[in-house]
Amino acid sequence: MDPRTAREEMVDRLQRHGRIDGAATAAALRAVPRHEFLPDVSLRDAYADRPLPIGDGQTISAPHMVARMVDLLEVEAGDRALEIGTGCGYHAAVTSEVVDQGVVYSVEYHASLAAAARERFDRLGYDVRVRHGDGHEGWPEHAPYDAAYLTCAAASVPDAVVEQVRPGGTVVAPVGTGRQELVRLHVESDGVTREHHGAVRFVSMLGDE
Repeated sequence: MDPRTAREEMVDRLQRHGRIDGAATAAALRAVPRHEFLPDVSLRDAYADRPLPIGDGQTISAPHMVARMVDLLEVEAGDRALEIGTGCGYHAAVTSEVVDQGVVYSVEYHASLAAAARERFDRLGYDVRVRHGDGHEGWPEHAPYDAAYLTCAAASVPDAVVEQVRPGGTVVAPVGTGRQELVRLHVESDGVTREHHGAVRFVSMLGDE
């Protein structure tokens, strides 16, 4: 099976099971070559709907979870998004496809993962800017963002990340130290509103709270 066929079949399966809502999200998953972000994994495993280890104790999320979070983020073409937890870069690449001429700014705690992701984005042509650092601080130099999301579970959504999202923007994140849940915050000028989107399991966020 060739990679394009594997991607098409993966997205078709997710759509049949109701795990992708947005047309832009589906198109992004069809476009991003997940196997390029998993160089030591077979093609079959790269397009299976499950998380996989990527080194340094981190994982790449299952495709259905990436789709779910991108759907919830509600970004559009031209938006600027902040990602906390670059990992291998797959999630950021999917988001980059959706924002099109917009930009994804991504912060990664592990220097080795940040360097590898930066090289991968350059080689594959994704406009994702990567910084090695503590995601609790966000990336204030490029704020405000239209949206932000975490690919790792924090005890609570870092204040700095929320503050770097413009009023009217959205934050999506797994929250919890034991039992985790996926939350979506709607950022307004007078505060935030919170929605709960079910139990999840992510690696824990590293750095100083």
